[in-house]
Formats: sequence, C-alpha cells, structure tokens
Amino acid sequence: GYMEPGMNMYCPCIQSVQMVSLAVRQIECYTECKTKDNATMTVRTAIQYRVNKTRVKQAVFEIDNPEAQIRAAVDNVVRSSIPSMDLDDAYSNKDTLCSEILKSVKDAMHPYGYSITNVLVTDLSPDKALLQAMNAQLAARRQREAAIEQGEAQKVLQVKAAEADAEAKFLAGQGMARMRTAIADGFKDSMKSMSDGGLDPREAMHMMITTQYLDT
Repeated sequence: GYMEPGMNMYCPCIQSVQMVSLAVRQIECYTECKTKDNATMTVRTAIQYRVNKTRVKQAVFEIDNPEAQIRAAVDNVVRSSIPSMDLDDAYSNKDTLCSEILKSVKDAMHPYGYSITNVLVTDLSPDKALLQAMNAQLAARRQREAAIEQGEAQKVLQVKAAEADAEAKFLAGQGMARMRTAIADGFKDSMKSMSDGGLDPREAMHMMITTQYLDT
C-alpha cells in the first residue's frame, strides 16, 4: 500500500519498497491528422498528469507504460475531432478540443491511478506546402486591400482637387462680376457727371469712348 514520507516499518523478507513520485509531470503528444477540408496538420498537445496517491497500487502494478496510454488516448480524440472541422474552425475551437481531450484521457487513466490535471493544445501546424499557400494567400489579400486603399485615396484627392477647382472658378466669377458692376457704376457716375456739366448723352458717350481709347 501507500505510505507517506517519513519513518515507516517494513519487513525486508516479505515486503519491498518502491519510490513513486507524486509530482506533476508533463508529456507532449504530436498527432498528425486531416481536417474536413482535407488540410494535413500536426496537433501538438501538452498533457500534465500525476499519480493519485490513493491509487498508488494501480499506478504501479496495473499499467506498464502510462505515457504510451496517454498518447494513444490523445491521438484517438484528436483524430476523431479534427476531421469534423475545417482548418479555420480547428484554430478557433482549440478550447473545445482541450476539453474533449481532458475528459477522454482523464476517464481512460483514472482506473490506473493517474490524475490528468491539465491539457493544452500548444500548436496547430499545417504541413509546409499548405503553410506556404496560406502565406501567399494572405500576402495577396493584403496587396489587394492596399490597392483598394490607394485607389480610395486617389479618388479622394481627385474629388478634393475638383472641389478646389470649382471653388476657384466660383470665386473668380464673383470677382469678375464685381469688377463689371464697378465698371458699370463708374460709367453711370461719369455719364451723370457729364450730363450735369451740360453735355447731352451722345456727346457724353463720345467723350467716354475717347477717354477709354486714350487710357488704353
């Protein structure tokens, strides 16, 4: 049976002593599988476990290679779960996969005196060719988005330039209109002054044309 650390009595003739560590240990499992959309990938899983001190007898005498048993249970869950997911779903459902692995491995190892304390899916690695294709697709998407942004920027610049041109023409038109109004007012004032000076409209017009000719 199990004895706590400290001073204990035993009979060397009919009893033997075997040291059993109760510390938490970790193993990493690598499982190759395919997703629903036929993408080959490797799932790396970290399993943390320890011996249950109330079931040391089972841990010592009823199982020969606990790590192999754990790896087999992990492979079974991963290869039954991942094929039902697309590649994107596999990445987004890591927590669900961890929960499934934890439950399955815990149930498988409990009768043999092992407690599974935690399960972590530490990496999902597509094969090299698929990873290169994904990177190329991502680069093309970013280039396309950059081209769209550049096109939108050019469009904004063109709109702003057109608005500025229209505003300049509008202001120029207003200036021209004011200038013509001022000229007309000047002619009107000149005509009035010459009329007040005793010139008839025909003579006043003739004098204004002559004066304009001499000014130019």
